[in-house]
Amino acid sequence: IFSGSSVCLAGMSHAQGSLGELENWEVLCTFLPTDWAEQARRLGAMRRARYITDPATVLRVLLLHLATGCSLAETAARASASGLARISAVGVFKRLRAAEPWLRWLAQQMRGAADLPMEITGRRLRAVDATSVSEPGSTGTDWKVHYVVNLADLQCDFFELTDIREGGETFRRVPVVAGDILMGDRVYASPPGVAHVVRAKGDVIVRLNRQALPLFDRQGRRMDLLPLLQRLRGKSPREYAAQVQGPKGSWIAGRLIALRQSAAATRWIRRRMHRRAQRSQQTVSAESLEFAEYFLVWTTLPETVKTAQILEFYRLRWQIELVFKRMKSILGLGHLPKKDPLSAQAWLEGKLFAGLLIERMIRTAESFSPWGYSLATPTQPMARG
Repeated sequence: IFSGSSVCLAGMSHAQGSLGELENWEVLCTFLPTDWAEQARRLGAMRRARYITDPATVLRVLLLHLATGCSLAETAARASASGLARISAVGVFKRLRAAEPWLRWLAQQMRGAADLPMEITGRRLRAVDATSVSEPGSTGTDWKVHYVVNLADLQCDFFELTDIREGGETFRRVPVVAGDILMGDRVYASPPGVAHVVRAKGDVIVRLNRQALPLFDRQGRRMDLLPLLQRLRGKSPREYAAQVQGPKGSWIAGRLIALRQSAAATRWIRRRMHRRAQRSQQTVSAESLEFAEYFLVWTTLPETVKTAQILEFYRLRWQIELVFKRMKSILGLGHLPKKDPLSAQAWLEGKLFAGLLIERMIRTAESFSPWGYSLATPTQPMARG
Protein backbone atom coordinates (compact mmCIF):
# COMPACT_ATOMS: atom_id res chain seq x y z
CA ILE A 1 0.00 0.00 0.00
CA PHE A 2 2.80 2.39 0.90
CA SER A 3 4.45 2.05 -2.49
CA GLY A 4 1.75 4.11 -4.18
CA SER A 5 2.40 7.00 -1.80
CA SER A 6 6.15 6.68 -2.29
CA VAL A 7 5.78 6.84 -6.07
CA CYS A 8 3.79 10.07 -5.87
CA LEU A 9 6.35 11.67 -3.56
CA ALA A 10 9.32 10.39 -5.55
CA GLY A 11 7.80 11.74 -8.76
CA MET A 12 8.47 15.26 -7.55
CA SER A 13 12.23 14.74 -7.88
CA HIS A 14 12.07 13.97 -11.61
CA ALA A 15 11.65 16.04 -14.76
CA GLN A 16 8.85 18.51 -14.40
CA GLY A 17 7.76 18.15 -18.00
CA SER A 18 7.25 14.40 -18.01
CA LEU A 19 3.58 13.46 -18.36
CA GLY A 20 3.91 10.64 -15.82
CA GLU A 21 5.45 12.87 -13.15
CA LEU A 22 2.88 15.59 -13.78
CA GLU A 23 0.13 13.03 -13.32
CA ASN A 24 1.76 11.90 -10.06
CA TRP A 25 1.86 15.50 -8.86
CA GLU A 26 -1.77 16.05 -9.82
CA VAL A 27 -2.75 12.94 -7.85
CA LEU A 28 -0.85 14.18 -4.82
CA CYS A 29 -2.53 17.60 -5.06
CA THR A 30 -5.92 15.94 -4.58
CA PHE A 31 -4.84 15.13 -1.01
CA LEU A 32 -3.98 18.74 -0.19
CA PRO A 33 -6.41 21.36 1.19
CA THR A 34 -8.27 23.20 -1.56
CA ASP A 35 -6.65 26.58 -0.79
CA TRP A 36 -3.11 25.35 -0.12
CA ALA A 37 -1.57 27.58 -2.82
CA GLU A 38 -3.35 30.73 -1.64
CA GLN A 39 -2.25 30.02 1.93
CA ALA A 40 1.38 29.79 0.80
CA ARG A 41 1.22 33.44 -0.27
CA ARG A 42 -0.84 34.56 2.72
CA LEU A 43 1.47 32.90 5.26
CA GLY A 44 4.71 34.18 3.76
CA ALA A 45 6.10 31.05 2.11
CA MET A 46 6.63 32.99 -1.14
CA ARG A 47 8.33 35.97 0.49
CA ARG A 48 11.55 36.99 -1.32
CA ALA A 49 11.34 34.03 -3.70
CA ARG A 50 13.69 35.02 -6.53
CA TYR A 51 13.71 31.99 -8.81
CA ILE A 52 10.66 30.09 -7.55
CA THR A 53 7.50 32.08 -8.06
CA ASP A 54 4.72 29.51 -7.65
CA PRO A 55 3.66 27.58 -4.50
CA ALA A 56 3.61 24.21 -6.31
CA THR A 57 7.32 24.36 -7.06
CA VAL A 58 8.12 25.48 -3.50
CA LEU A 59 6.19 22.54 -2.08
CA ARG A 60 7.79 20.06 -4.47
CA VAL A 61 11.26 21.25 -3.53
CA LEU A 62 10.48 21.16 0.19
CA LEU A 63 9.02 17.67 -0.03
CA LEU A 64 12.19 16.51 -1.75
CA HIS A 65 13.98 17.50 1.45
CA LEU A 66 11.29 16.54 3.97
CA ALA A 67 9.80 13.38 2.50
CA THR A 68 12.64 11.67 0.64
CA GLY A 69 15.52 12.13 3.07
CA CYS A 70 17.65 14.36 0.82
CA SER A 71 20.08 16.80 2.39
CA LEU A 72 19.85 20.49 1.49
CA ALA A 73 22.64 20.07 -1.06
CA GLU A 74 21.08 16.91 -2.54
CA THR A 75 17.70 18.63 -2.74
CA ALA A 76 19.19 21.59 -4.62
CA ALA A 77 21.12 19.31 -6.98
CA ARG A 78 18.08 17.16 -7.81
CA ALA A 79 15.79 20.15 -8.27
CA SER A 80 18.30 21.82 -10.60
CA ALA A 81 19.18 18.67 -12.57
CA SER A 82 15.54 17.79 -13.18
CA GLY A 83 14.60 21.29 -14.30
CA LEU A 84 12.22 21.68 -11.38
CA ALA A 85 13.95 24.78 -10.00
CA ARG A 86 17.29 26.57 -10.15
CA ILE A 87 18.14 26.79 -6.46
CA SER A 88 21.13 26.41 -4.14
CA ALA A 89 21.37 24.60 -0.81
CA VAL A 90 21.21 28.00 0.91
CA GLY A 91 18.09 28.76 -1.13
CA VAL A 92 16.40 25.55 0.04
CA PHE A 93 17.32 26.45 3.62
CA LYS A 94 15.74 29.91 3.26
CA ARG A 95 12.60 28.48 1.62
CA LEU A 96 12.25 26.01 4.51
CA ARG A 97 12.66 28.77 7.06
CA ALA A 98 10.12 31.06 5.36
CA ALA A 99 7.61 28.22 4.97
CA GLU A 100 7.31 27.40 8.69
CA PRO A 101 3.81 28.93 9.19
CA TRP A 102 2.61 27.36 5.93
CA LEU A 103 3.97 23.89 6.80
CA ARG A 104 2.31 24.11 10.21
CA TRP A 105 -0.99 25.11 8.56
CA LEU A 106 -0.72 22.16 6.14
CA ALA A 107 -0.10 19.79 9.05
CA GLN A 108 -3.15 21.20 10.84
CA GLN A 109 -5.31 20.58 7.78
CA MET A 110 -3.97 17.02 7.38
CA ARG A 111 -4.70 16.20 11.01
CA GLY A 112 -8.04 18.00 11.14
CA ALA A 113 -9.34 20.19 13.94
CA ALA A 114 -8.68 18.98 17.47
CA ASP A 115 -11.97 18.78 19.38
CA LEU A 116 -10.77 20.09 22.75
CA PRO A 117 -13.40 20.41 25.51
CA MET A 118 -14.50 23.63 27.19
CA GLU A 119 -12.85 22.57 30.46
CA ILE A 120 -9.40 23.44 29.08
CA THR A 121 -10.33 26.59 27.15
CA GLY A 122 -7.39 28.97 27.32
CA ARG A 123 -4.92 26.26 28.32
CA ARG A 124 -2.18 24.81 26.11
CA LEU A 125 -2.32 21.03 25.65
CA ARG A 126 1.32 20.18 24.87
CA ALA A 127 2.75 16.83 23.78
CA VAL A 128 6.36 16.41 24.94
CA ASP A 129 8.58 13.90 23.17
CA ALA A 130 12.08 13.24 21.89
CA THR A 131 13.63 11.31 19.04
CA SER A 132 17.15 10.19 18.22
CA VAL A 133 18.76 11.42 15.00
CA SER A 134 21.85 9.98 13.33
CA GLU A 135 23.80 11.98 10.80
CA PRO A 136 24.11 10.40 7.33
CA GLY A 137 26.97 7.90 7.43
CA SER A 138 26.96 7.69 11.22
CA THR A 139 27.13 4.29 12.92
CA GLY A 140 25.09 5.35 15.93
CA THR A 141 22.88 8.04 17.45
CA ASP A 142 24.48 11.47 17.30
CA TRP A 143 21.73 13.78 18.52
CA LYS A 144 18.59 13.82 20.61
CA VAL A 145 15.79 16.10 19.42
CA HIS A 146 13.55 17.27 22.27
CA TYR A 147 10.35 18.94 21.07
CA VAL A 148 6.90 20.02 22.23
CA VAL A 149 3.84 20.11 19.94
CA ASN A 150 0.76 22.14 20.86
CA LEU A 151 -2.09 19.75 20.07
CA ALA A 152 -4.58 22.54 19.35
CA ASP A 153 -2.72 23.87 16.31
CA LEU A 154 0.23 21.44 15.85
CA GLN A 155 2.75 24.23 16.41
CA CYS A 156 6.16 23.05 17.57
CA ASP A 157 6.48 25.59 20.40
CA PHE A 158 9.70 24.25 21.94
CA PHE A 159 12.77 22.66 20.41
CA GLU A 160 16.11 21.63 21.87
CA LEU A 161 18.90 19.64 20.26
CA THR A 162 21.35 17.89 22.58
CA ASP A 163 24.28 15.57 22.22
CA ILE A 164 23.20 12.03 23.09
CA ARG A 165 25.43 12.19 26.18
CA GLU A 166 23.83 15.36 27.58
CA GLY A 167 21.03 13.69 29.50
CA GLY A 168 17.70 12.18 28.64
CA GLU A 169 14.06 13.13 28.37
CA THR A 170 12.54 15.19 31.17
CA PHE A 171 9.83 17.81 31.63
CA ARG A 172 12.51 19.99 33.25
CA ARG A 173 13.84 20.90 29.80
CA VAL A 174 10.54 22.53 28.85
CA PRO A 175 9.59 26.12 29.77
CA VAL A 176 6.14 26.07 31.41
CA VAL A 177 3.62 28.86 31.92
CA ALA A 178 0.62 28.77 34.24
CA GLY A 179 -2.19 26.65 32.81
CA ASP A 180 -0.03 24.47 30.55
CA ILE A 181 -0.89 20.76 30.38
CA LEU A 182 2.19 18.69 29.53
CA MET A 183 1.84 15.10 28.35
CA GLY A 184 4.57 12.51 28.04
CA ASP A 185 5.20 8.78 27.92
CA ARG A 186 6.78 6.66 30.68
CA VAL A 187 10.22 8.22 30.42
CA TYR A 188 8.78 11.57 31.58
CA ALA A 189 7.16 10.03 34.69
CA SER A 190 9.54 11.21 37.41
CA PRO A 191 9.02 13.33 40.56
CA PRO A 192 11.53 16.06 39.56
CA GLY A 193 9.88 16.55 36.17
CA VAL A 194 6.37 16.58 37.64
CA ALA A 195 7.44 19.04 40.35
CA HIS A 196 8.93 21.35 37.69
CA VAL A 197 5.55 21.61 35.94
CA VAL A 198 3.49 21.94 39.13
CA ARG A 199 5.75 24.71 40.49
CA ALA A 200 4.95 26.70 37.34
CA LYS A 201 1.20 26.12 37.98
CA GLY A 202 0.83 23.64 35.14
CA ASP A 203 -0.50 20.08 35.04
CA VAL A 204 0.79 16.78 33.69
CA ILE A 205 -0.59 13.62 32.11
CA VAL A 206 2.03 10.86 32.03
CA ARG A 207 2.07 7.17 31.24
CA LEU A 208 2.87 5.53 34.57
CA ASN A 209 6.36 4.21 35.26
CA ARG A 210 5.94 2.22 38.48
CA GLN A 211 9.62 2.30 39.42
CA ALA A 212 10.38 5.94 38.56
CA LEU A 213 7.07 7.41 39.81
CA PRO A 214 5.91 5.47 42.90
CA LEU A 215 2.35 6.27 43.99
CA PHE A 216 1.12 6.81 47.54
CA ASP A 217 -2.35 6.95 49.09
CA ARG A 218 -3.67 9.89 51.14
CA GLN A 219 -2.04 8.48 54.28
CA GLY A 220 1.38 8.43 52.61
CA ARG A 221 1.51 4.63 52.19
CA ARG A 222 2.96 3.09 49.02
CA MET A 223 0.06 1.85 46.89
CA ASP A 224 -0.18 -1.81 45.94
CA LEU A 225 -1.64 -1.45 42.46
CA LEU A 226 -2.30 -4.99 41.29
CA PRO A 227 -5.17 -5.73 43.72
CA LEU A 228 -6.88 -2.54 42.50
CA LEU A 229 -6.33 -3.34 38.84
CA GLN A 230 -7.55 -6.92 39.16
CA ARG A 231 -11.01 -5.54 39.99
CA LEU A 232 -11.32 -3.82 36.62
CA ARG A 233 -14.09 -5.26 34.48
CA GLY A 234 -14.83 -4.79 30.80
CA LYS A 235 -13.74 -1.63 28.98
CA SER A 236 -14.67 0.92 31.65
CA PRO A 237 -11.79 3.00 33.06
CA ARG A 238 -11.43 3.60 36.79
CA GLU A 239 -9.62 6.31 38.69
CA TYR A 240 -7.95 6.33 42.10
CA ALA A 241 -6.59 9.15 44.25
CA ALA A 242 -2.80 8.80 44.12
CA GLN A 243 -0.12 11.27 45.17
CA VAL A 244 3.59 11.39 44.46
CA GLN A 245 6.41 12.73 46.57
CA GLY A 246 8.39 15.61 45.14
CA PRO A 247 12.19 15.91 45.30
CA LYS A 248 12.02 17.94 48.54
CA GLY A 249 9.50 15.68 50.25
CA SER A 250 6.37 17.68 49.45
CA TRP A 251 3.29 15.79 48.27
CA ILE A 252 1.79 16.35 44.81
CA ALA A 253 -1.85 15.30 44.54
CA GLY A 254 -3.10 13.44 41.50
CA ARG A 255 -5.19 10.65 40.04
CA LEU A 256 -4.29 7.26 38.64
CA ILE A 257 -6.47 6.33 35.64
CA ALA A 258 -6.55 2.64 34.79
CA LEU A 259 -8.04 0.79 31.84
CA ARG A 260 -7.85 -2.87 30.92
CA GLN A 261 -6.18 -3.28 27.51
CA SER A 262 -7.40 -5.52 24.72
CA ALA A 263 -6.06 -9.06 24.48
CA ALA A 264 -4.21 -8.17 21.27
CA ALA A 265 -2.53 -5.13 22.86
CA THR A 266 -1.54 -7.21 25.88
CA ARG A 267 0.00 -9.93 23.70
CA TRP A 268 1.98 -7.35 21.72
CA ILE A 269 3.35 -5.70 24.88
CA ARG A 270 4.33 -9.04 26.39
CA ARG A 271 6.16 -10.07 23.22
CA ARG A 272 8.07 -6.79 23.27
CA MET A 273 8.96 -7.30 26.94
CA HIS A 274 10.31 -10.78 26.21
CA ARG A 275 12.35 -9.53 23.23
CA ARG A 276 13.95 -6.78 25.30
CA ALA A 277 14.69 -9.18 28.13
CA GLN A 278 16.34 -11.63 25.75
CA ARG A 279 18.59 -8.93 24.32
CA SER A 280 19.85 -8.09 27.83
CA GLN A 281 19.89 -11.76 28.90
CA GLN A 282 17.28 -11.23 31.60
CA THR A 283 13.85 -12.65 32.38
CA VAL A 284 10.53 -10.83 32.71
CA SER A 285 8.91 -11.03 36.13
CA ALA A 286 5.42 -12.47 36.52
CA GLU A 287 4.32 -9.14 38.03
CA SER A 288 5.46 -7.20 34.97
CA LEU A 289 3.63 -9.62 32.68
CA GLU A 290 0.44 -9.07 34.67
CA PHE A 291 0.82 -5.29 34.57
CA ALA A 292 0.94 -5.58 30.77
CA GLU A 293 -2.83 -6.13 30.87
CA TYR A 294 -3.46 -2.54 31.96
CA PHE A 295 -3.08 0.95 30.52
CA LEU A 296 -2.11 3.38 33.31
CA VAL A 297 -1.77 7.16 33.27
CA TRP A 298 -1.28 9.54 36.17
CA THR A 299 -2.43 13.16 36.11
CA THR A 300 -2.53 16.24 38.30
CA LEU A 301 -5.61 17.61 36.50
CA PRO A 302 -8.60 18.36 38.75
CA GLU A 303 -11.68 16.15 38.82
CA THR A 304 -13.55 18.70 36.68
CA VAL A 305 -11.63 17.17 33.76
CA LYS A 306 -13.27 13.77 33.33
CA THR A 307 -11.49 10.45 32.99
CA ALA A 308 -12.62 9.93 29.39
CA GLN A 309 -11.29 13.37 28.40
CA ILE A 310 -7.87 12.66 29.90
CA LEU A 311 -7.64 9.38 27.99
CA GLU A 312 -8.63 11.23 24.79
CA PHE A 313 -5.89 13.82 25.41
CA TYR A 314 -3.33 11.06 25.75
CA ARG A 315 -4.61 9.39 22.59
CA LEU A 316 -4.01 12.64 20.67
CA ARG A 317 -0.44 12.80 22.04
CA TRP A 318 0.11 9.18 21.05
CA GLN A 319 -1.03 9.87 17.47
CA ILE A 320 1.64 12.56 17.06
CA GLU A 321 4.26 10.18 18.49
CA LEU A 322 3.24 7.50 15.98
CA VAL A 323 3.57 9.90 13.03
CA PHE A 324 7.17 10.68 13.97
CA LYS A 325 7.98 7.02 14.60
CA ARG A 326 6.64 6.06 11.17
CA MET A 327 8.50 8.91 9.52
CA LYS A 328 11.70 7.79 11.21
CA SER A 329 11.33 4.14 10.24
CA ILE A 330 10.15 4.78 6.67
CA LEU A 331 11.82 8.00 5.56
CA GLY A 332 14.45 8.74 8.18
CA LEU A 333 14.90 11.84 10.32
CA GLY A 334 18.36 12.93 9.21
CA HIS A 335 19.53 16.29 7.88
CA LEU A 336 18.13 18.27 10.79
CA PRO A 337 19.08 21.99 10.69
CA LYS A 338 21.00 22.18 13.95
CA LYS A 339 22.18 25.81 14.13
CA ASP A 340 18.98 27.72 13.45
CA PRO A 341 16.00 27.19 15.82
CA LEU A 342 13.37 28.53 13.39
CA SER A 343 14.57 26.24 10.61
CA ALA A 344 14.62 23.28 12.98
CA GLN A 345 11.04 24.12 13.98
CA ALA A 346 10.01 24.32 10.31
CA TRP A 347 11.80 21.01 9.64
CA LEU A 348 9.90 19.24 12.44
CA GLU A 349 6.54 20.68 11.37
CA GLY A 350 7.32 19.83 7.75
CA LYS A 351 8.12 16.25 8.74
CA LEU A 352 4.81 16.10 10.60
CA PHE A 353 2.96 17.39 7.52
CA ALA A 354 4.71 14.86 5.25
CA GLY A 355 3.90 12.02 7.64
CA LEU A 356 0.23 12.98 7.88
CA LEU A 357 0.06 13.38 4.09
CA ILE A 358 1.46 9.89 3.56
CA GLU A 359 -0.98 8.43 6.09
CA ARG A 360 -3.90 10.03 4.25
CA MET A 361 -2.62 8.64 0.94
CA ILE A 362 -2.28 5.17 2.43
CA ARG A 363 -5.83 5.24 3.82
CA THR A 364 -7.17 6.31 0.43
CA ALA A 365 -5.08 3.68 -1.39
CA GLU A 366 -6.87 0.98 0.58
CA SER A 367 -10.10 1.86 -1.25
CA PHE A 368 -8.65 2.46 -4.75
CA SER A 369 -10.22 0.48 -7.56
CA PRO A 370 -9.51 0.25 -11.31
CA TRP A 371 -13.00 1.49 -12.12
CA GLY A 372 -12.48 4.71 -10.13
CA TYR A 373 -15.39 4.67 -7.65
CA SER A 374 -16.69 2.73 -4.67
CA LEU A 375 -19.24 -0.03 -5.11
CA ALA A 376 -22.33 -0.28 -2.95
CA THR A 377 -21.67 -1.15 0.68
CA PRO A 378 -23.33 -4.19 2.29
CA THR A 379 -26.02 -1.86 3.65
CA GLN A 380 -26.73 -0.61 0.11
CA PRO A 381 -28.11 -3.47 -2.04
CA MET A 382 -26.81 -3.65 -5.59
CA ALA A 383 -29.24 -3.13 -8.43
CA ARG A 384 -30.05 -6.26 -10.36
CA GLY A 385 -30.78 -6.30 -14.05
